[in-house]
Amino acid sequence: MAIQQQVIEEIAREVVARLRIQMQLPEKPAAATVPANAPRDGVFSTVDEAVNAAFEAQKKVAEMSLEDRGRMIDIVRRICMDRREELGGMELEETKVGRLDHKILKLTNMRYVLGVEAMRSSGSTARSDNTGLCIIERAPWGVIGMMLPVTHSVPTMAANAINILAGGNTAVFGPHPSGARVAQYALQLFNREIERELGVANVLTTIIKPSIEAAEQIFNHPKVALLCVTGGPMVVKAASKSGKRVIAAGPGNPPVVVDETADLERAAECIIAGAAFDNNLLCIGEKEVFVVASVADKFIDAMRRAGAYQLDAAAIDRLTKAAFTFDGDGKGCARAHVKKDFVGKDVAILAAAAGVHVPANTQLLFGETNEDHPFVVEEQMMPFVPVVRVRDVDAGIAASVKAEHGYRHTAIIHTQNVETATRMARAMNTTLFIHNAASPASLGVDGPGYFSHSIATPTGEGITTPLTFTRERQMVVGNALRIV
Repeated sequence: MAIQQQVIEEIAREVVARLRIQMQLPEKPAAATVPANAPRDGVFSTVDEAVNAAFEAQKKVAEMSLEDRGRMIDIVRRICMDRREELGGMELEETKVGRLDHKILKLTNMRYVLGVEAMRSSGSTARSDNTGLCIIERAPWGVIGMMLPVTHSVPTMAANAINILAGGNTAVFGPHPSGARVAQYALQLFNREIERELGVANVLTTIIKPSIEAAEQIFNHPKVALLCVTGGPMVVKAASKSGKRVIAAGPGNPPVVVDETADLERAAECIIAGAAFDNNLLCIGEKEVFVVASVADKFIDAMRRAGAYQLDAAAIDRLTKAAFTFDGDGKGCARAHVKKDFVGKDVAILAAAAGVHVPANTQLLFGETNEDHPFVVEEQMMPFVPVVRVRDVDAGIAASVKAEHGYRHTAIIHTQNVETATRMARAMNTTLFIHNAASPASLGVDGPGYFSHSIATPTGEGITTPLTFTRERQMVVGNALRIV
C-alpha cells in the first residue's frame, strides 16, 4: 500500500478512535433506537416525529430577523470549520469512499456557501405607478425534505442547512444509510448550539434509521412543502412521484476538450486538480478528456509532468474488467455498469487492479481509450481519466455532447480561442461551463462562483442558494402614497 494511503488511514483511525471515546460508540454499532425520554437534538425515531418537530421550529425561524438567521448559519459554518478533522475522519470511516484531506477541505469550504447575504441583496424588490405600490418579497416554503448522498453526507447537509435557514425554512434530512451516523452526529452538533444560542430547537431534523420507506414517507408527508434530492436517478424518480415540487441534483459525466491553442501545462494541472479531488467523487469533476490529435502527445507529456500516471492499453483493459460488470456477452459500453467497490477508492487500489505499481504521491491515473469506452461513457467516479484523440476541436465538441448524455450538468474546455469556448458552451448547454480552469472553480474554489453541494440540473435551478428555497410573494397596495 502506498505511503500516502497508510498515513491517511492512520489519521482517520486516530480521529475515529478519539470520536468513539468522546461519544462512547461501540466498535461495531448495532441498530440504534432513540429512547422516548432521551435528548434528541433533531434525531427522531419516526419520520412523523421529525417532520412535526421541524414544522414547529419553522414557525419560529420564519419570524427571525436576518441577523438571527445569520447567527444560526455562523454556527453551522463554525462547527464545520472547528470540527472538520473529526467529521471528515468519521465520514471517511463510515462511507469508505474519498480522501480524508478532501473530506476536510469540503467542510472548510462551507464559508463559500451563500447565506443571508443573498437575501439582503436579492430578497425583495418594489415598483410603483399611478395605480399603487407593489412589493415583491421572498417567502419561506416551510419544512423542506432533503435527501443526502453517500458521497458528500455532512457537506451536503451543511450547505443545504445554510441555504434553507437563510430563507426562513427548516429541514428534515434523509441521509444515505451508509453515511447516516456521521450525518446524525453533525446534525446534533448544529442543533445543540443553535438552541443554546438562539433558543430554537430542531431547526434541522432526521431519523435514526434511514431507509427507502422512510424516504418515501418524507416525500409524501403533508407537512413537507418542498423536496430537494441529491442522489441517484432512482431517488429522484421516487421524489417526483410525490406531486410536490422537486429540486433535483441529477447525474453528470463532465467532458473536457483540449484544443491546439490551449496552455497544455495549465490544462493538465487543472484536469488533475479537478479529477483527483476526493477521488473524483464530485459530480462536476473532469471525467473524460478529448484532446486534438495535433497536440495529444504534448498534452500526455504534460499530464505525466504534472504528476498523473499513464496506464498502457493492457493495464486499462485489466482495470476496466475489474471496475465494471457487463450485461450479456460483455461487449458494448452501453451495457457496462460501474462496480460500487471501486467508486471513490484511492489510486493505489485502482493501480493494483490494473496490475501496476505507482509512486506514493500519485493522485490520478490516465490513459488513452476510444470514445465508446466504458470509462468515457459511464459516470465512473474514480481517479482514472480516459484520454481520447480527436481530429479537431469540432470533433471534440461533438464527442463531448455524446459523452455527456444530455444531462446538462458540467462541461470544461481549455482553449485560447473565445469563439471556440462559446461554440462549445452553446452546444453543451450545461448548467456549469468552465473555461481554462479546474472544475471546482465553478463553485467558488479558486474561482468566482459560489458553493453548494446541490446542483439542480434536471429541474433547472442550478447551484442552489437561499433564493432557491423561497417563494415569490407579491403584495399590492392600491392607491398607495405617491410623489409623482
